[in-house]
Amino acid sequence: MPEFEETPLLPGPPLAERRIALISTAGLHRRGDRPFTEQSGDFRIISSDVADKDIVMSHISTNFDRLGFMQDVDVAFPINRLKELAEEGVIGSVAEFHFSFMGATPPDQMEPGVREIVQTLKADNVSAVALCPV
Repeated sequence: MPEFEETPLLPGPPLAERRIALISTAGLHRRGDRPFTEQSGDFRIISSDVADKDIVMSHISTNFDRLGFMQDVDVAFPINRLKELAEEGVIGSVAEFHFSFMGATPPDQMEPGVREIVQTLKADNVSAVALCPV
């Protein structure tokens, strides 16, 4: 396993003031985007306004059960729940962009993509991320 430098936790604004993005490892992407490949360290961007029917999964594991996702996208990518929390004032707002990686990928292969995502999150004033491992 690669070694990463430790970063201390920092206090932030109250939840009701936070802008939140999702990061998934379910191999999700928009219909028509390039599917994921095995141990691919790249990522896909999923905008907040994409329709549920246009989010697809190309996770390559043969042991990965897709039934729950096929019935309810929020099982792996809780974008609708996040939007509800924003409407109720529980969170401040939903980020414009969310991200997905292929799970079971070595962290060092994902690091360049993560560094790129951080810049996008900062530009969108995201103050919290919900990690959605699958």
